[in-house]
Amino acid sequence: MARTGMTKVLMLLLALVVVATACSSSDDSGTDTSDGGDTTEATDDAGEDAGEDGGDDTASAGDGSIWVLLPDSASSARWETDDRRFFEEAFDEAGVEYNIVNAEGDAQQQISQAEQAIASGAAVILFVNLDSGSGAAIIDLAREADVAVIDYDRLTIEGPGADVYVSFDNVEVGRTMASVLEPAIDELDVETPRVVMLNGGPTDNNATLFREGYAETVEPRVEAGDWELVADEAVPEWDNAEALTIFEQILVDAGNDVDAVFAANDGLANSVIAARKNAGLDPFPVSGQDATVGGIQNILAGDQTMTVYKPIAAEAAAAAEAAIALLNGEDVGALAGGQTINNGSADLPFIALEPVAVTADNVADTVIADGFRTWEEICVGDFEEFCPADR
Repeated sequence: MARTGMTKVLMLLLALVVVATACSSSDDSGTDTSDGGDTTEATDDAGEDAGEDGGDDTASAGDGSIWVLLPDSASSARWETDDRRFFEEAFDEAGVEYNIVNAEGDAQQQISQAEQAIASGAAVILFVNLDSGSGAAIIDLAREADVAVIDYDRLTIEGPGADVYVSFDNVEVGRTMASVLEPAIDELDVETPRVVMLNGGPTDNNATLFREGYAETVEPRVEAGDWELVADEAVPEWDNAEALTIFEQILVDAGNDVDAVFAANDGLANSVIAARKNAGLDPFPVSGQDATVGGIQNILAGDQTMTVYKPIAAEAAAAAEAAIALLNGEDVGALAGGQTINNGSADLPFIALEPVAVTADNVADTVIADGFRTWEEICVGDFEEFCPADR
């Protein structure tokens, strides 16, 4: 009887062990096949905390976070005033954990920020490279740590490339400048207009693409003898102060005989305008890019002919969507619609957006209508007189 009782006890204990083992195995299997379900849940909780903190530079970053590495705040106002806020809005709405930092033009600092992101457990690094060499180094660091990486706005043309590139068709940006400036130049009362190409930073692949776009118009017109090319200069690191010095020297060398300037962004355009005013010259056609407040003000005042509006809200939203997809282990190729771009080593998924030309005639219908700019921020001080009365 005692032996039978003992046997029953042993059988009961064995059954409990089997049940416990089965439960443990089921839990482990559920985690392994969840495709990040548990991670996403934890990230959502962390993202709510980051959102409450405002998602600023001091926001905590841990497992499952997205890090955004911005390039600077000097070359264009867009990075801090536009891109940052659009990323914050997108990530807060999605409830993901994120951190946004700015290298302030220091490539080594940006590499250090990438290292910090990886050490803090970032799952995705979304960055704007300062040059392709440092950009490739950041991508290599990410690859070694099994961290997904997104090239944002600027393509890294060295190394294996990022998981996806999100930007505008940057050759088309240059073409858009030329589409407005060419007729403006042809309307000048000048037999052979003398033009300048003032290009962006030589280490920025985008600057090369912008120039390629407007050179498609400039070079044939020069070869045909319709226009004369006075200068074709790059501005290191898009430095606006250096652009002022460069263009002042161009004016000196040309005896102030310049009729139009293809300036690669609004910052460079503003330097051209300042130098032109310092030389006592009348306004002439000048292009720009980024639809900054200063650029729009210069357009309304008649000092700048146009700017290229790249709907940054749409660009940031597309990049945020790609980052969240990568965070969740999803394929981003579908987001690119099958479009690719070659970085010199590989074909990368390319989420491409279209640029828009902005002139004095369509400010209200473009940047104002989109909520990208407001009359309140544009119509201040001396620029008040150039704004529409019925705004």
